[in-house]
Parts: sequence; structure tokens; C-alpha cells
Amino acid sequence: MPRERRAAVLGSPIAHSLSPALHRAAYAALGLDHWRYDRFEVDEAALPGFIAGLDPAEWAGLSLTMPLKRAVIPLLDEITDTAASVEAVNTVVFGADGRRRGDNTDIPGMLAALRERGIDSVPSAAVLGAGATASSALAALARICTGEVTAYVRGPARAAEMRQWGERLGITVRTADWADAAKALSEPLVIATTPAGAADHLAPAVPPTPGVLFDVLYNPWPTPLAAAWTATAAPVLSGLDLLVHQAVLQVEQHTTHTPAPLAAMRAAGEAALASR
Repeated sequence: MPRERRAAVLGSPIAHSLSPALHRAAYAALGLDHWRYDRFEVDEAALPGFIAGLDPAEWAGLSLTMPLKRAVIPLLDEITDTAASVEAVNTVVFGADGRRRGDNTDIPGMLAALRERGIDSVPSAAVLGAGATASSALAALARICTGEVTAYVRGPARAAEMRQWGERLGITVRTADWADAAKALSEPLVIATTPAGAADHLAPAVPPTPGVLFDVLYNPWPTPLAAAWTATAAPVLSGLDLLVHQAVLQVEQHTTHTPAPLAAMRAAGEAALASR
């Protein structure tokens, strides 16, 4: 019988994570009966000790959520250009030689989710928020947006940070005050990266014929903004779309099985959400 292989998602808090449902569904669909995927509550202080205690002969890799995406970087032997572009790692792969490689599958996952809806180019876009997910959104937009991105943020410090990310990623970023965020809804693509509740007040401002909304939240779903958008029959992507597509890439890196079973993983995520 093959030796057990392991992977897990780490973060704090972590109890809400859908990653175990997605990865376990992938293992089942691929016939990887000797693979196991868990979740562990790990904060920044505990991360070095946790990773140091993992046997690379047993462990294939890790998924990382907040607040660990930047804290893990000093603990790795190398990171991909994609991860370096936003200084954030959400995927760790343990090599047979014991080396730890970090990657960011949020960016290609976001692009894959958009491509699935037929969106591979936009003339302009808006980003709501300025956190870590917003920088990943800018990195994705740098590959498909042919014009300007407007980031709606709170305060001059956040505005300066988003403009700096734009310069680093090679995309023109204009910043606007959060008080004017309703103006974002007229853009061809709106990516909402704000915490739950932060954009709810924008729902009444959705125009009659909006473009595409990518709201990175998935619980609770739909958000008031997503519900108002859906009522116009315009395309809406959710955080589950992002989560599934980035997890597909993680499974492929951890297991080396390609392609990962997208449909099975999506169904598992939907079922897990419905049971909550």
C-alpha cells in the first residue's frame, strides 16, 4: 500500500475554510486513497515551528490563508515570480529534496474563473478595497485590462499603497475615495475585495445594465451587492469561483495529477456551503 501523503490548509481563524472539502473531493475523484487533507489553526508566531516539524517524505504541501501569506516567505527556499509580484504565498510545495517552494495560485485562479465566463480582456476595471486580495486582483488585471484601473479605498495611505502596487505590476491605477465607490459600478469589470458587509450599501446603486461583478466573498452568499447585480441578469462571480480555481492549481502542484477535477471540487464546495 502506498505511503500516506498529506497536505493541509493553515490560517487563523481557519474553522470556516472550505479547502478541506475541495481537496478531499479532488483526491476521491483522482483515486488518491492514500492522500489526506486537514486544516490547522496556525498564527504567525506558530508558523515557523509548524513548518519545521513537517516531514517532506510525508507532506506534499500546504495551502495558506490569512495572516500567513506574507509571514511564510522567509521560511521558504524559493518563491515563484507570481508570488513575488504581490509578496504573497498561498501555496507551498515540498520537493523530494526537502526544498520548500512558494507560489500564489490566487492570481491565475482569478484569471481562470474569469476565462470560464468568457472574460479574457477588459478596457477598464474597478477594484473595491485595498487589502491583500486587492493586490492579487491588480496582478490579474495587469494581464487582461488594456486601460486604467480605478481603486476605491479609504484614506491616503491605502491610496498610495494601491498606486505603488500598480507601478510594480505595470498597470495604471487611479485611486478614488471610498465615499464615491458607487461610481465603480459602471465599469466593465468590478472586483470587490472588501470584507463582509463593507459594500452592502452599494446594492441600490447597481446600474440597469452593469458589466461583470467578481465579489470575492462566498459566505454569506449572495451578498446584497451580488444579489442586486444578479437581478439585472448580468454576470456575477463569487469567492467560491476563485476558491475552486485556485484550489485546482494547488491540487495539481501537490499531487502532480493534471488536470485536477474542477467539476467535482466545485460540487463539493457548493455542498459544503449549502450545509452551513
